Amino acid sequence: MTKEIVIAPDAVPPLQVFSQAVISKGHVYVSGNIGCTTDFMIVEGGVQGQTYAALSNISKVLEAAGSGLQHVVKANVYLTNMSRDFTDMNGVYKEFFDTSAMPARTCIGVASLPLGACVEIECMAEIPESPSESDLA
Repeated sequence: MTKEIVIAPDAVPPLQVFSQAVISKGHVYVSGNIGCTTDFMIVEGGVQGQTYAALSNISKVLEAAGSGLQHVVKANVYLTNMSRDFTDMNGVYKEFFDTSAMPARTCIGVASLPLGACVEIECMAEIPESPSESDLA
């Protein structure tokens, strides 16, 4: 099995214990992203600001892998306060995806997240095949 480590220089850098994403067998697996700056400071705006920042970062990582948010097939969302933040997170989340083709998703309530974040999002996406030269002729 071969795998390729994804490095997106314009995205939040990963910690030393994981990669931003890994490509394997035509899919890209994106590590969890919290809503923070490249200096690891939680963004303002509560769950809405953090959701926006996390998905913006995921978009950069997916692009570096040759994919994009439109190719996400599964997402996992982790919230520290489900009853307070679920609706507000969804309000921002749906802005990033085609509402007629939403990815499969799980949303899980957790006790805590890194740096005191209130949301973390990870996903798996397909990497579209490049058109072959015969398709272009």
